[in-house]
Amino acid sequence: MISDRVTEGRVIRTVLPAEVEDVVALHARARATYYPDGLPQDGTDWRAAWQSAIARPDGHVLCVVKEGRIIGLASFRTPEGAAADTVKLFQFHVDPDHWRSGVGTALHTACVEEWKADGKRTAVLDVHVDNRRAQAFYTRLGWLPDPENPPAEGDHHLFLRLRVTGE
Repeated sequence: MISDRVTEGRVIRTVLPAEVEDVVALHARARATYYPDGLPQDGTDWRAAWQSAIARPDGHVLCVVKEGRIIGLASFRTPEGAAADTVKLFQFHVDPDHWRSGVGTALHTACVEEWKADGKRTAVLDVHVDNRRAQAFYTRLGWLPDPENPPAEGDHHLFLRLRVTGE
């Protein structure tokens, strides 16, 4: 795991279990921006989901903290049944009040460093079709459509892939 890093007054580090409420709140604020009719109520217990992600020994949840407040999140691990050198970015969120301030880029850089250190060669993710801002962000960082998961009619997500290169 990467060690804590301080950049421009922000710390990037592993989320602590006691921070789950802050994580859930940030997740809801960020997701609400690309659902014009409000967040769908699909029965997901996001508190339990985040607690599980934070506690997983095979996963990582990184956060960006500024002035004692979590302003960015990234959750990743090797998905079930995938090759050991593949990592999936399950969640990636920046507080909307901090968009376009470099938080997302710094967090993404930290993720890629961790993936390289862990020997990952491929990263995958899915992004909501209505989240054009996130799609543009990932494209700028080198993510491309995943040829193994082309979009099907009616899909609500696009599948992207990043080649993780070692130094």
